[in-house]
Amino acid sequence: MTTQKRVLAVIMGGGRGTRLAPLTNERCKPAVPLAGKYRLVDIPISNCINSNINRIFLLTQFNTASLHRHVQGAYQFDPFGGGFVDILSAEQTEKSLDWYQGTADAVRRNLIHFRKYPHDLILILSGDQLYRMDFSEIIEQHLANGADVTVCAKPFEISKVEGLGLMRVADDLSIQQFVEKPKDPAVINSLTVSPTIEAKLAVRSTEKRCLASMGIYVFNRNVLADALENSMTDFGREVIPGILGTKKMFAHIYEGYWEDIGTVKAFFEANLALAQPLPPFNIFDAMTPVYSHNEYLPAAKLNKCRVDNIIVADGSILTDSAMKHSLFGIRSFVGEGSDLEDVVMMGADYYETPEQLAANAARSKPNIGVGRNCHIRASIIDKNARIGDGCNLSPVGKPDGSYANGAVIIRDGVLVVPKGGMIPPGTVV
Repeated sequence: MTTQKRVLAVIMGGGRGTRLAPLTNERCKPAVPLAGKYRLVDIPISNCINSNINRIFLLTQFNTASLHRHVQGAYQFDPFGGGFVDILSAEQTEKSLDWYQGTADAVRRNLIHFRKYPHDLILILSGDQLYRMDFSEIIEQHLANGADVTVCAKPFEISKVEGLGLMRVADDLSIQQFVEKPKDPAVINSLTVSPTIEAKLAVRSTEKRCLASMGIYVFNRNVLADALENSMTDFGREVIPGILGTKKMFAHIYEGYWEDIGTVKAFFEANLALAQPLPPFNIFDAMTPVYSHNEYLPAAKLNKCRVDNIIVADGSILTDSAMKHSLFGIRSFVGEGSDLEDVVMMGADYYETPEQLAANAARSKPNIGVGRNCHIRASIIDKNARIGDGCNLSPVGKPDGSYANGAVIIRDGVLVVPKGGMIPPGTVV
């Protein structure tokens, strides 16, 4: 079979996303907006499509409504290619009445759905990572090695491996040892790559490095079924270590840009990095585009603005203001005299009508967007937020916590105005 016919892709999107709160208070992690016009889930789906893999399952269970709308509107395949993006939410069955208990448990419960489609291999992906990868290279290596399991691995300096699953591999890249999130320095040092592998890496380092699991796996179909004939709930913590030594397991080394969008700080920094002159993740690569829902919006409009390293999505209106190193999502609005720096503004789901704007004025309610004469630093402004005139918002020098009567949250040193939040005029944080 061709790669398209022999591989099923499974994207894990069922976690609560508590570390990304408040961005995940009303949506699941894969549905969090990214780069002005995308969602996090668009990254693994686009990588699959660009790798000629078009049969994709998305496993979810928390706050899935917006994700369902996005996926159903964005990914419509022609009937002749056999492609789909199918959302499988946690469901009660005769065997189970509870939620997914982890990544392995989620896949185990859905094996019955995968069996309906001919396939030899299952590609398991995370729904909250930013990277660009050609999965066909992993598949080719997997087949060439006669592997049962292939684990994608990225080299990390030993000073940066905290919280990662690490593996020790032989020079032929067969995995000899796998330790999930080790803390003992002696254990970490025992897992560093050999001089032979180090010499083959394209990116040089003066510090010792380990290979860390990226949470991307290729399983032979029967091997996966056998590996899940138990009560194990997590791939990295239980399944991979559990079958090590009993199956042929290899690492696929990836040295490109990869960011785990697991925290508010990581999300904030990854978005702002896209506004750099030479961003580490190039969303402008025409050969491997990022796909998403087409909103059919007009071009962005900037009136008398002073800008420096910004990204502005379609449908935005920015007027007589200064913006530096910031990103503005679809339908963003910024009023006159405002000054924004290091801001990720997600925009809005709709434009307010003249009648709604008049009603806002009558009730002294801010319009959607940023009002006049606002000064905002190091902040995330979630969708449909309303920030009144004359607000001054910055997390600098303030501890994490809730501010402005709960309308503003500072987390990981980043100020967040939650989705649909309203900040009264003149608010200072």
